[in-house]
Amino acid sequence: MTTFSSDTRVAIGRVVRLSIPAIMAEISSIIMQYIDAAMVGNMGAHATAAIGLVSTTTWLIGGLCISSATGFSVQIAQLVGAKRCDDARGVFRTALKCCLLFSLVLLAVSVLIASPLPSWLRGDRALYKDASAYFFIFALALPFEQLRYVCGSVLQCSGNMKTPSILNTLLCLLDVVFNSIFIFGFGMGVKGAALGTALSEVCISLAMLYYAAVRSDILAFKLGSSAAGKRCISTALKIAVPSAFEHTIMCLAYVAATYIAAPLGTVSLAANSLAVTAESLCYMPGYGIGSAATTLVGQSIGAGDKAQAKSYAYICVIIGASIMAVSGVLMYFISPFVFSLLTSSAEVAALGTLVLRIEVFAEPLYGASIVCAGALRGAGDTLVPSILSLISMWGVRITSSFFLVKLWGLKGIWIAMCGELCFRGVIFLIRLLRGKWLSIELKI
Repeated sequence: MTTFSSDTRVAIGRVVRLSIPAIMAEISSIIMQYIDAAMVGNMGAHATAAIGLVSTTTWLIGGLCISSATGFSVQIAQLVGAKRCDDARGVFRTALKCCLLFSLVLLAVSVLIASPLPSWLRGDRALYKDASAYFFIFALALPFEQLRYVCGSVLQCSGNMKTPSILNTLLCLLDVVFNSIFIFGFGMGVKGAALGTALSEVCISLAMLYYAAVRSDILAFKLGSSAAGKRCISTALKIAVPSAFEHTIMCLAYVAATYIAAPLGTVSLAANSLAVTAESLCYMPGYGIGSAATTLVGQSIGAGDKAQAKSYAYICVIIGASIMAVSGVLMYFISPFVFSLLTSSAEVAALGTLVLRIEVFAEPLYGASIVCAGALRGAGDTLVPSILSLISMWGVRITSSFFLVKLWGLKGIWIAMCGELCFRGVIFLIRLLRGKWLSIELKI
C-alpha cells in the first residue's frame, strides 16, 4: 500500500482545499452553460449555429482579457508568498487601470468587426444577422468581463479561492435568470441570450471589485497606498504578452476549426458547438486545479521555496489528470443524455454524441496540459508554453483537420482534436519535468 510523508499529506490537503471551490465554481458554470445552451437549442439549430459561429471569436477576445489579468495576478501570488502585501496592493491598483484601458481597446475593435465577422467565418448567410447581433452585445460588456477577470484572479492568487468561486457561480445563475427573461419573456431569441450574459457580467464584476478592493484582508485599498511603478507594468508585459500570444493562437485555431466546419452545414455547426459545450464538463475541473497550481507555485516561489513549488506542481498535475480521466469515462456513457438536454434536434444530438465520444479518450493528457500550464504560469513561465501551444494547435490539430474533414466530415475534425490534445499533454509534461521553469526570476 502506498504511503505518503506528513509533508506530502499536508501539501495534498492544501491542493484539495484550494481546488475544491474553484472546481465547484467551474462545474456550476458549465451546468449553467448547459442550461443556457438548452434554452437556445430549443429555439432550433439556427439559433445554436448562429451563436456557435462567433463563439470561438468571443473565446479569443475573452482570452486576451484573461492574459492581461494574468500578467498582474502572478506578481501578486509571488508578493503574497514573500509577505509583501503593500506591494501586492500597489500591483492590484495598477492592474485595474491598465486592464480596463486594454478592455476599451478590445471593445472598439470588436464593435468594428461585429458586422462582417460571420461572413469572414464562411457561415450560412441566414445566420449573419443573429450572429452579428450576439457578438455586438458581447463586445459592449467587455470592460465588465475584464474587471471580473482581474478581480477574480488577484483574489485567487492572494489565496482566496472561495469568494471568486461563489461569485462566478452566481454569475451563471444570473445568466440563466436573465436569459429566461429576455429569450422567453421578451421573445428576443439570440439577442436575449447575449443581453442576459452581458447584464450578468455587469452585476458580478462590480461585486468582485467590491470584495477585492474593500473586503479583502490582503488587497483592500488603504488610505495613502499608491499604484505600483513601471517595473510592475514591465513584468506584467513579460508574463501577459506570451500568455496573450498563447490564447490568441489557441483561439485562432478554434476559429480556423469553425472555418473548416462551417461549410459542412447548419447541423454539423450546431453539433460542433454543442459538443464543445458538453465536453467542457470534463475539463473544467482541470482548470480549477490549474488555478490552484498557479497560486501555490507562485506563492512558494515568492517565499523562496522552489522544492515546495515543484512538489505542488506535481501533485496538482496528478490530481488533475486523474479527475479528468474519470470525467472522460463518465462523459462517454452519458453523452446521449447530455445532448438530449441541449437540443431538440435528433440529428444534431446524434452527430454531437458521435464526435464527443471520440474526444473523451484524450481527457487525461488534456488535464495534464491544463494543470501544467497553470503551474508554469505561477512561476512566470509563459513564453515556452505559448510556443508549445503554437506547435501543437497549428502543427497538429489544424493541419490534420484540414485533411481529415475531407474524409470524415465533422468526425475527422474531432479525431484531429483528440490526437492534438494527447500530443499537447505529452509536451507540457516534458516541460514541467525538465524543471527549467524553476530558474525563472521575476523582477517585482
